[in-house]
Amino acid sequence: MILFAALLVNANWIQVGQVNRLKKEPTNARQITERLERQRGGIIAGDEELAISVPVDDEYKYQRQYPAGQLYANVTGYYTLFTAAGLERSEDVFLSGDDDRLLASRVTDLFTGEERRGGTVVTTIVPRLQQVATEALAGRKGAVVALDPRTGAILAMVTSPTYDPNTLASHDESAATDSYQGLSTDKNQPLLNRPAQQTYPPGSTFKLITAAAALSSGRYEPDTRVPAPDELTLPQSTTVLPNFDGETCGDGETDTLIHALTISCNTAFGELGIELGDDAVRAQAEAFGFNSTIEDFPLQQARSIFPNDLDGAQTAQSAIGQFNVQATPLQMAEVAAAIGNGGVRMKPYLVSELRGPDTKRISRTEPTVLSKPITPEVAAKLTTMMQSVVTSGTGRKAQISGVNVAGKTGTAEHGDGEDPHAWFVGFAPASAPEVAVAVIVEDGGGELGTGGAVAAPVAQKVMQAALDTQR
Repeated sequence: MILFAALLVNANWIQVGQVNRLKKEPTNARQITERLERQRGGIIAGDEELAISVPVDDEYKYQRQYPAGQLYANVTGYYTLFTAAGLERSEDVFLSGDDDRLLASRVTDLFTGEERRGGTVVTTIVPRLQQVATEALAGRKGAVVALDPRTGAILAMVTSPTYDPNTLASHDESAATDSYQGLSTDKNQPLLNRPAQQTYPPGSTFKLITAAAALSSGRYEPDTRVPAPDELTLPQSTTVLPNFDGETCGDGETDTLIHALTISCNTAFGELGIELGDDAVRAQAEAFGFNSTIEDFPLQQARSIFPNDLDGAQTAQSAIGQFNVQATPLQMAEVAAAIGNGGVRMKPYLVSELRGPDTKRISRTEPTVLSKPITPEVAAKLTTMMQSVVTSGTGRKAQISGVNVAGKTGTAEHGDGEDPHAWFVGFAPASAPEVAVAVIVEDGGGELGTGGAVAAPVAQKVMQAALDTQR
């Protein structure tokens, strides 16, 4: 009787107490069959289908397909026999048709005899920009992010190298497993969504934040002269901070803040960081989003970092985006977008609408203000300084005929014996921005390569395409 009682308790515990855990178990064959027998909703961008479910003649009724292959893989993610990633994961409940907002559709299906279907996720991605950004990277390892600075909508999000999610969505378990194993162990990390998941030293693009802190302090103006020696001996150290390629800034002793940014003078901004102090620079970085993540963002993201408890030498290095400062391309696109938007930082978003199986709109994303890291006056001054970078400084290759462009280049060191990363961030048109971008080309700053020579042309093509598309 004791054993029968134990069996009864155990059976009830499994069927009641553990039902939710067992139901969500990835290897639960019944769950796999149930979800793959249902027509999953699509993921679209404009008029282009990024992910669809098509009928198949095998043990499952529908096969997930990605018509554009690699082009949107880091956005859509993948939906496999056992797991999911990207939007396929974050929007799974809606795509599968289980979302409470689709209850009316499910009730209707009961009366009409229709099978349950999932809803459609409409992204903010502009297909033309995604294509142009991918082609501009030309297979080089790196990332591109394009935002609408007025709303925060993500217009393009490109990572390289990437992968074909169709190989992971195969109903052949062995083939799908082999594909995943190959991708997950690839040293180039094609499964990594570099725009949001990978942090890099931002290099001289971070000088925008240091300049913002200086202007916000009320002690500096764009034409204020600041110390700018050919070499800066770091405090409590014998280490010397040089300028790029040993160049001289200004008269060799001082330079104006605007010209120091235009030519990307290391010593001027290192000295400026020391003068402001690490707390002031950190506070400005955090106002732009460092040391935090975006709440409810649908893709996995890494936290951009401005370190704590810096001494004078570390503060000088951090003020030029080195030492232990780390940023995602998405974070640096946010910095550029906030400056271009008059000092207002909008929340980046990737999903613009959710639609029911009948194509009727269920919900729409409304632009949200995240913070106001700088005043409109400081934003205007920074914009003028960034225009100088593009018209007569290190960012000349970002110029667009007939359009004023604001930007900042960066060439970021990241390891002994490694070529530096090449960066560019900016927005256009400078007076009323319609697009903000961040570009990084990993190890792209070797030999004569710099952020201005390597990353700026990529950004120029994306900004030009964005302006052409919106007009």
